[in-house]
Amino acid sequence: MSTPLTREQLARRIARAIPDGAFVNLGIGLPDQIPDHIPAGREIFLHSENGILNMGPRPPAGEENWDLINAGKQPVTLRTGGSFFDSSLSFAMMRGGHLDISVLGAFQVSERGDLANWSTGIGEGVPAVGGAMDLAVGAREIWVMMEHTSRHGHARIVRDCTYPLTARGVVKRIFSNLAVIAVTADGLEVEEILPGLSLDALRAQTEAPLRPGAMRPLEG
Repeated sequence: MSTPLTREQLARRIARAIPDGAFVNLGIGLPDQIPDHIPAGREIFLHSENGILNMGPRPPAGEENWDLINAGKQPVTLRTGGSFFDSSLSFAMMRGGHLDISVLGAFQVSERGDLANWSTGIGEGVPAVGGAMDLAVGAREIWVMMEHTSRHGHARIVRDCTYPLTARGVVKRIFSNLAVIAVTADGLEVEEILPGLSLDALRAQTEAPLRPGAMRPLEG
């Protein structure tokens, strides 16, 4: 079996999938790496919940401006024509249907596209739902970026979420380090799969049923 995609490779794969001209919110965590991999010449407007539009990649080491950070408190840059503003305007963008896509991390996604991506504060993680619930109902599409299993080997793609839900039935595509999976009315469909990984092997790491789709090779 091929080696699962690294987080950087997964960020690159998602960046390639974003259509030209899209307005895209990036959640905290793994999605923070996506700005570094937007293809040259692609016009994509990246939004950060704390109040940035047309966000750029991370600055070179030593050139950080700590007054310009993303929602995960990491230093970022501003692309030409970019702007920053207060939370009321940022949330108006999120709730008002002005975002084409939001890429979020997740603890679990159900076979129906239910999303669980916030922590109660027990163990690790920020103990709050934050703006994810606003994004879940405001963005036209929700994409999830996550590793296929937890660090303990537990499936993250499940029949029913056991963690507190952020929203029901909102996830359209799941990008994991093993596969790209579409959430359809007929269930979960494998669009891309890691070369050398069989569908049966992928199913063994997934609690929810999977059916074959295009089954194209997953490349980072």
